[in-house]
Amino acid sequence: MVLFTFNVINIEAKAKNGVQISDVERLKITEDNTKAILRTLDIHDNKASFFIEISLTEKLQNLIKAISSQGHEIAFYNKDSNLREIEEAKKKTEEFLEKQIRGIRQKDIRLRQEDLKMLEFNYVSNIDNAEILFPFKRLQRNTEITEEDGLSIVPESISPYSQLPYNDFVFQVLPMKYYKNMVFETLKNDDFVLIYLNSWQFTDFKKYPFEIPFYRSLFSGKKMEDKLDALLSWINEKEMATSRMKDYIF
Repeated sequence: MVLFTFNVINIEAKAKNGVQISDVERLKITEDNTKAILRTLDIHDNKASFFIEISLTEKLQNLIKAISSQGHEIAFYNKDSNLREIEEAKKKTEEFLEKQIRGIRQKDIRLRQEDLKMLEFNYVSNIDNAEILFPFKRLQRNTEITEEDGLSIVPESISPYSQLPYNDFVFQVLPMKYYKNMVFETLKNDDFVLIYLNSWQFTDFKKYPFEIPFYRSLFSGKKMEDKLDALLSWINEKEMATSRMKDYIF
């Protein structure tokens, strides 16, 4: 099973040469990038899970409704919100969607699992930092879903052969030929492959002069769309099963 997931988050990088990019513009970039992802998924009739950064949930209600109406899962991405803020966002989002939010993803700040269970989340999908040397730092990882404190804990996927993780950075820089081989070989060994990308990776950095490392701007924007399109085409051609996170876990 291939689990496609997308983190919907604003780009935080500063602009180059004193250019000002307002919060409104950053939000518009996030919306446009997410819509590009949705178009690509729709072309190939694939469903995915979208992890919306909690502080954006109220600002992106129309986008969230569009994502959900197309059959994708809405989950939360916790950047730095506290329990009260998460609870409030969850309640409001569930009210206007009329659907339960089951999943949450964390990276730098991780709340206690018992607290997340208290907020009636069903699963946690934590991720690590994906810097340029990150793939070489850890060579072993548990890749099985476990149950802890009443929550399903979904680990990041890692190739059992290349030892590369399926994070946003690896997808962006690895040639598609090798990435396909990695997916194919992993599914021979593991029950699922969890792939995650960030909405900001689909930004056209020639149009928006953000100050980001050179290796992070490589193959971004339209090239990321093309890469996602190529992977989805191949997955459908090989008749590989895909799923939203909540469907696969439950």
